Amino acid sequence: MDSITHIAIGICTGELIAGKKLGKKAMLWGAIANSIPDIDVITSLWMNPADSLLAHRGFTHSILFQLLFIPLAAYTLKRLYSKEDFSFKNWMLLIGSGLFLHIFLDALTSYGTGWFEPFSHYRVSFNTLFILDPIFSIFFWIGAIVLLIQKAKNPARRRIAFIATTLSACYLLFALINKVRVNEVIEKTLTRDQISNENYFSTPTPLNNFLWYIVASDSNGFHIGYYSIFDKSDSIQYTTIIRNQHVADSLSRNEDVQKLERFSQGYFLLEKDSNATIFSDMRMGQIGGWSNPEAPFVFKYYLSDAKDNSLMIQKGRMQAMEDGAMGKLWERIKGQ
Repeated sequence: MDSITHIAIGICTGELIAGKKLGKKAMLWGAIANSIPDIDVITSLWMNPADSLLAHRGFTHSILFQLLFIPLAAYTLKRLYSKEDFSFKNWMLLIGSGLFLHIFLDALTSYGTGWFEPFSHYRVSFNTLFILDPIFSIFFWIGAIVLLIQKAKNPARRRIAFIATTLSACYLLFALINKVRVNEVIEKTLTRDQISNENYFSTPTPLNNFLWYIVASDSNGFHIGYYSIFDKSDSIQYTTIIRNQHVADSLSRNEDVQKLERFSQGYFLLEKDSNATIFSDMRMGQIGGWSNPEAPFVFKYYLSDAKDNSLMIQKGRMQAMEDGAMGKLWERIKGQ
């Protein structure tokens, strides 16, 4: 989930939990609590891109970190605001709700969240929301802006926060229903095409929850498809991509490849061009794949010191929004 949405969620939930007793300080600490897990981005200042990818949403997004941090933060804030009529348990609730909401919402995206670090490197990914979904976020954004403008003693503040939170929760329920429905269609079409349905994922395409990107893996390679909830029939056309296992085998001892394989949860391609070997994480989608199923992938990591991989990863994300891709995305959302 994007940082601005985390802050807006913190403002609204902070008001709901503690606005009556703490005033606007509740919004401040709600926003801070919802942002704390992302302190791991600081590690990117001294890590190479492969290590940084694994560090982000790692230990600071774990259940253990939350359980250790919450009482410490609550104790500190209770001492700092000793004159406020706000108990240690209430501080625990305010800070804890922010931290756990953060790691829950991050797990709804495709990036993967290390809930069980350091005991397990498994990344939780429910693949239900795109990392920035404007419909989910807009209610929180509006609610946060209104709360910041309104006076602290305005009796409508709690109602505003409640409405914003409820509307976003309803949209999340809609997204979960979409996920279940889309997976039913996927499993039916994979069986129809005699493709194994044991290893697949579905995740929303950029900025929406209507058009879904699908990748299924079997011994033949990866099968990529797209399905809109507005499609007129429950049919998905899959494009097969060979996994180039010989390239992966030749680089199996490469430390960056080992880290990236873990990060990608097995959904990756290794391809060679004239200058370098390229690692693509398929979970992050394609650049305009909804109109060209053989399009390149957004996430590209060059296994060469000659490339600035941080820049290349960001470039791929930007390319996904260029060259009329968003217009074609809208056309595909409308169904076929």
